[in-house]
Amino acid sequence: MKVVRAEVIAIGDELLYGQIVDTNSHWISQQLDLIGVKVVRKTTIGDDRKDILAAFTSAEARADIILITGGLGPTQDDLTKALMAEYFDCPVVENPTAVEAVTEFFRQRGREITPLNILQGHLPACCTYVPNEVGTAPGMWFERNGTYWMSMPGVPHEMKKLMRDFVLPKLPTLFPLPIIVHRTIKTVGIGESWLADLIRDWENALPSSIRLAYLPSLGHVKLRLTGFGTDRTEIENGIKQQIDLVLPSIQNYVYGYDSESLETAIGKLLVANKKTVALAESCSGGYISHLITSISGSSSYFQGAVIPYHNQFKNEILQVKNTTLNSFGAVSEETVKEMAIGVRELFKADFGLSSSGIAGPTGGSEEKPVGTVWIACAGKTFVETRKLQLTQDRMVNIQLTAVAVLNMLRICILEK
Repeated sequence: MKVVRAEVIAIGDELLYGQIVDTNSHWISQQLDLIGVKVVRKTTIGDDRKDILAAFTSAEARADIILITGGLGPTQDDLTKALMAEYFDCPVVENPTAVEAVTEFFRQRGREITPLNILQGHLPACCTYVPNEVGTAPGMWFERNGTYWMSMPGVPHEMKKLMRDFVLPKLPTLFPLPIIVHRTIKTVGIGESWLADLIRDWENALPSSIRLAYLPSLGHVKLRLTGFGTDRTEIENGIKQQIDLVLPSIQNYVYGYDSESLETAIGKLLVANKKTVALAESCSGGYISHLITSISGSSSYFQGAVIPYHNQFKNEILQVKNTTLNSFGAVSEETVKEMAIGVRELFKADFGLSSSGIAGPTGGSEEKPVGTVWIACAGKTFVETRKLQLTQDRMVNIQLTAVAVLNMLRICILEK
């Protein structure tokens, strides 16, 4: 089966300047992948005639489908419509149906339409008009020499509406598309290279119809299995068989699958075991509590949290001894132990979690450099601790601390 190749072109100076993040190209790529279309390039260009026309020429040479977003507004800096007419060598003319739709759009909202707005209904004569039910700039569909083009507004909800209603249903009528199935195994507490070493034999034995990708992020590594074929059930069964084969080697690091987050997995474990948790966050500043409470239903297992940033409140609220603070400092194993015990008792929780560290970029010393973090998990009969040596970046350190704390809780629930 021939691979169907697509290119996504995002147009607008604001994208190059970083004033707007191009989420459109990311979303379009995801949707095309789900139906078996391979995105071979994503291009971002400014509002420049020469650059846009060059991008069109380049894309047509390698892609079967070219999807364009942006540059369809009514102002002079919006060049896409005029340049597509130039590229396809046809005039921009009034499209009565498009003009009527734009006029009705304004009428329904009680707004007066201007001559500039009317121009939204003027389209290249050689395109197929695609109605935009949630905006004023229509979609434009072109066909030439076996290549298909779709120009859409850059406003995300307008683009998504046109993709869902027109583009995605149309592509399977133009091309024989394969069935693609993705499953993702989500791991935590192990680095990418160590994980690769652990599963090397399994990876080398994967059938040719299934591909493996390593997707690392802060504190996590995702293993994405992608199956190709013509029978969805057969592909899904093949992927499941491979997951069953690899799980015994990595079970201790696996917390979920596909879109499941670590905080979601933690919530399920707490509910299943009828346990509760409370937090004492110093260097993480409430970020871990934010993650836990971002999950609907977390009130059934989250008791509460304290952010005792200063030693006075570690002592007064959590009963951390002044002798501990004076002898070992706030960033120490001894302090996080007492913080975890104290917050567990304060909120009458089954598990107490704590963090204390030097998030940076200032505050470090030779003995305790930036990125030094201690974490702890206290239960009724135990206290687990761990020292982390992280980075020079404050936000990265906070995020990595959160992952480490949640993973420590996960392990404690499973083992204790």
